[in-house]
Parts: sequence; C-alpha cells; structure tokens
Amino acid sequence: MAVASTCDALKTPSYMELIVSIVILIGLLISYLPQHYRIISRGTSEGISPYFILLGTTSATAGFANILTVAPSRRAIGCCKELETFECAAGLLGVAQLGTQWLCFTAILVLFLIFFRYREANVPQEELGGESPRWQTAVAVGGLCILHGLVVIALTGVFAIAMPDQLNLWANFLGVMAAVLAAIQYIPQIWMTYHLKHVGSLSIPMMCIQTPGGLLFAASLFMRLGMEGWSTWAIYLLTAAMQGSVLAMGIYYEVARRSEEYAHSYTSSAPQSPIEHHATPQRPYAPRTYSEGWERGLPGPFTGHPERYAETEEDLDDIEEREERAIARENQPLLRPGGIGNPHKNYHSTSRH
Repeated sequence: MAVASTCDALKTPSYMELIVSIVILIGLLISYLPQHYRIISRGTSEGISPYFILLGTTSATAGFANILTVAPSRRAIGCCKELETFECAAGLLGVAQLGTQWLCFTAILVLFLIFFRYREANVPQEELGGESPRWQTAVAVGGLCILHGLVVIALTGVFAIAMPDQLNLWANFLGVMAAVLAAIQYIPQIWMTYHLKHVGSLSIPMMCIQTPGGLLFAASLFMRLGMEGWSTWAIYLLTAAMQGSVLAMGIYYEVARRSEEYAHSYTSSAPQSPIEHHATPQRPYAPRTYSEGWERGLPGPFTGHPERYAETEEDLDDIEEREERAIARENQPLLRPGGIGNPHKNYHSTSRH
C-alpha cells in the first residue's frame, strides 16, 4: 500500500519542488567548481586540512549510501518500473543531488593527492603557510577513503541481500555516521585556518554558495523525505552551520590581509621628504650620442664641471685625458683652445683669386 501511494505521488510531482531540486542540483555542481579551480590554479592544496578531506569524503560516501538505502528512496527506485522517464528522474533527484556532491568532494580528494606538495605551487613561497603534509599522510588519507567506501558498499550489499528487514537500521546508521563525520569534519579545518590566519587554497566563493545552499538543500530533502528521512537532511543542516563558521573566519582573515596590504602600499607610495629623498648625491644624467666612456656613464668631452660626473679620481683623470685627446685631434682652429682661423690658409698672402 505504501509503495502504491508513493508511486501515485510520483506520477504527479510538485513542479515547485521539482524546480527547487533542479536548482539545488545545478548549484551543487557549480559551487564546487571554484574549489577545484583554486587548487589547480595555485598548484597546491595548502590551507586545506588533510583530515578535513578525509572526514568530508567519508561523510559524503556515507550520505550517498544513506539516501540509496532509506525507505523513501527505495520505494521511489522501485516505482521507476511503473513511471515514465521524466517522472522517475523527478523522483530520484534527491539521489542525484547526493551523488553529485559525493563526486565533487571525491574530486577534491583526488586534487589533494595530486597537489599536496607545497614546493610545486604556482604561488610565491612566502604566501604559503605551515608545512606541506608528508606523503605518508596523503597516502593514508587516500587509502582510508577507498577502504571506507569498499566497506560501505560491501555491508550495504549484505544488508540488502541477506538482511533486508534490517536495511532501514543500516540506512539510519549510515545517516548518523555521515552526520557525525560532517560535524567533526570542520574541526581540523577550523583549527588550520585559525593557525594559518588565511584560507590558502580553500575557496571562499565555494563556501559562500554552499553555506546558504546547504540550508536550502536540507529543507528540500525534508520536503521530499519528511521526518522519516531525518538522518539524511540533518547531515546538511549541521554541515551548513559548521561551514558557516569556516566562512566567517576566512572572510575575516581575507579582509584583514587586504587591509594590511593596502596600508603597506599606501605607506610605501607616500612622498618622501626632500632631505630623505636627496640624502645621497646622485650623478647627473648626461644625454648624448655615443662617445668614449659612455658605457661607464661618463659625459662627453668638453663637459663643464667634470668633477660632478666623476665618482672616483680615476673617472676624473679619464675625463681630462679624453678632453686632451679630443683637443689633439681637433683640426678646426676656431675650436682649438687659443686658436683662430684655418691653419692651412696663409692669411699674410696678398694674392687675389
């Protein structure tokens, strides 16, 4: 009777509930993209706690297994034999939502395993805080996530085949497990963010989308599953609250960092006093075409006050020697010191041409 009533309800889905569920599904997918992009663009998972990754992945795995095994979802899956494709898809949107979340968080796990080393980051080393996780830690996180997933799959199969009467109990256990893991998931991340005083590769846009989205998601699951599915929607209600704490810390540290950078740039760009600015005498710039000594910054010949351009006695001697050589090469008497006229012309001759 319960199955028949469920199937009848799925034949006439609430379009408002359907629209909200689709929006949440798309929003879930979009919300994780900034996090994936930030890790890849920075080339490091710095700022993201390995234990946050471990607890988040195992929580998502348990949550996905929970919605697959709770009674309302099992009835909806069973009704798909009698429903049209659209009606079946509409009835399983809750499963699709949690499946999407599991895939997206698993992608974060994969990116963490690829980019956990800080020395290969695409950002300056001075922007990185703390020490990178050891490779043993990364391997342990990945191995435990895989082991947990295999155990959940195996036990779910055992309950579904050998003990179907206890499947609801197992589903509730999975829901409680997911809720507990989600509750403590953010504790190591809160500690790391507080310790580093910056978010690192943790995406603030992702949390800005997911924190209110988590509340909306929990409300959507409550409307779909009711109180009977409390172990499913309670996970996301608790997760949204914990994620909001990390978001508040991240925004605070980001605003503080930018304020400090602005104050530093304003101080460095402020005009200096003339005394400080001209405390050290500077060699004047001598614009000219190429001449001997150009590569050393020395002026051309016949420069007034050569002592202003010479930084050493050797430079001053070189300037004077170049002037003497230039005088010796001069063939225009008007330019020769003390001379006038053309030396090749006899001015005493009275011959006329």
